[in-house]
Amino acid sequence: MKFSALGDQAIVVTFGQKINMEIYKQVQSLFEALQNEPFAGMIECVPSYTSVTIYYDSYTLYREKKINVSPYDYICYHVQSLLKAENYKKMKEYEYISIPVCYGGEYGPDLEEVAKHHGLTIEDVIRIHSESTYFVYMLGFTPGFPYLGGMSQRIATPRKHTPRLKIPAGSVGIGGSQTGIYPLETPGGWNIIGRTPLSLFRPQKVPPTYLQSGMYLRFIPITETEFQQWEDENV
Repeated sequence: MKFSALGDQAIVVTFGQKINMEIYKQVQSLFEALQNEPFAGMIECVPSYTSVTIYYDSYTLYREKKINVSPYDYICYHVQSLLKAENYKKMKEYEYISIPVCYGGEYGPDLEEVAKHHGLTIEDVIRIHSESTYFVYMLGFTPGFPYLGGMSQRIATPRKHTPRLKIPAGSVGIGGSQTGIYPLETPGGWNIIGRTPLSLFRPQKVPPTYLQSGMYLRFIPITETEFQQWEDENV
């Protein structure tokens, strides 16, 4: 575990350099511990693949706790104390969820290109993409965009040289060795192979993102008719 300052009001706690479950468990344990026992002046904590960034207000920390050490030292001590506590040794269990996806056609304009890139059929790509169980390591880029682990390298495809200016919300794409879902209409350079009718960013709800880090998910192929029915039912 390594501590480093990010400006004068943020600390990055890094647990390693590789993307794997052991490091992730340490990241998630600290994130959950800070959510349950925030210190005075903590603004927010943001988990990533290998680290947790903690943002804080120095003035509030001095005023509330009347500390006689630097905020940096105080927070480092607080983090170490949390991780030693027995109730934060285990990461909480998350549910497995299913994400319906209509592959190809107008919903997945790059599906055929991905298949050709690997010498596979369209059906092969759909089968390989939907038979894996994915793990949500983190959210980023836009609200609710999941960075997933678990995609087969058999369909890993380089990002496009020229990004699209608009990718519809719900689009499922492949970028390099990762797959993800665009929760909002944004520009992007991933290869779009399908789309889900689910809304991943729901600002009127708590939490506002349908997916959360630590979840497992599967993609379930659906037809265009099922896609339309799903949309009609959720208007």
